[in-house]
Amino acid sequence: MLSLENVCAGYAGFQALFDVSLEVKAGESVAVIGPNGAGKTTLLRLISKLVEPTQGGISFQGRSLLGVAPHEVVARGIAHVPENRRLFPRLSAEENLRMGAFVSRRDFAEKREMVYGLFPRLKEKRRQAAGTLSGGEQQMCAIGRALMSSPKLLLLDEPSAGLAPVVVQSIFALVRRICAQGYTVLIVEQNIRQVLKVVGRAYLLDAGRIVQSGASAELLAAPEIQKAYLGI
Repeated sequence: MLSLENVCAGYAGFQALFDVSLEVKAGESVAVIGPNGAGKTTLLRLISKLVEPTQGGISFQGRSLLGVAPHEVVARGIAHVPENRRLFPRLSAEENLRMGAFVSRRDFAEKREMVYGLFPRLKEKRRQAAGTLSGGEQQMCAIGRALMSSPKLLLLDEPSAGLAPVVVQSIFALVRRICAQGYTVLIVEQNIRQVLKVVGRAYLLDAGRIVQSGASAELLAAPEIQKAYLGI
């Protein structure tokens, strides 16, 4: 479904990614793990075309994304839940969901109820201003907003960031449910131990380069990852 081939990218003369190649197949749940500053957020911004690559190719469902505008990427079926959620704070939770459906306004009520089925707490708070929701509720709203576009590929950027440990557990449980419903998910996450229990495959990104990849269970058991990233 998604393919990156030898991609390089950066900002204002700073190179953040070096010859990155990865793929995500339809129905897969894949993680990109690594330390803070590894280039994980840049990678997702690259896929959603908020950043253009300086080298390499990106394709989605066999069609190149080079030169494609961000709103067209959404229309093609890629939804991005950004780091720190980026909700419209003065709009209600439900109004934020409506904003997520801007490329696919048909069947709004049906999609809204699907999201509320996943996040019953969000339904309870649907009329509350998004900026006044708790961190966990805001993350539910951000994921729900992305699902309102009926994405073929869901990009999740650090969904556990800034949340209390007990909330982190619930967010990863929700991610597991989303994956189980058949969504294709690419998630970048610094909480390596937790995310490798949710996804099927992962890539390790460090200093802008893919240094290791494989099945989640294999990476979780790899001595070099345990020592360098899990403190074992």
